[in-house]
Amino acid sequence: MTKPRKSASAKGQVQYLNPDSLHKNPAFTNVVVVSGRAKTIYIGGQDAVDASGNIIGKGDLKAQTEQILKNIQAALAAAGAQPEHVVKWNIYVLQGQSVQEGFAAFQSVWGNPPNPPIITVVFVAGLGHPDFLAEIDAIAVVPE
Repeated sequence: MTKPRKSASAKGQVQYLNPDSLHKNPAFTNVVVVSGRAKTIYIGGQDAVDASGNIIGKGDLKAQTEQILKNIQAALAAAGAQPEHVVKWNIYVLQGQSVQEGFAAFQSVWGNPPNPPIITVVFVAGLGHPDFLAEIDAIAVVPE
């Protein structure tokens, strides 16, 4: 039996699914399916550091989240992607921080997209520097 071949001209597609058997939340999607031709972008963990290496928002989760998201926007742009191409967030928050403060900053920068990405939030005991309150990495998919 021969394997089916994909046409080189086939377009990529990103499908967001929220099966009836899973809890639906407007802040995230449960399943993202990528098919066809697409470019996948992996953005490593970003911290509240500006291009000069200065830590932004010491002691302020909202300010740090805003800087982290600026860094992610810059990474997306460098890869030829836009915020709407993000399909997965991993968010690491220092224990004891209010997720609501970070989420408020998140919404002010990213808004409420019609197809929010998959999201994982984890509380951690520490990050790469004692002044860091959060770290975020992302995966984006750009259909070709």
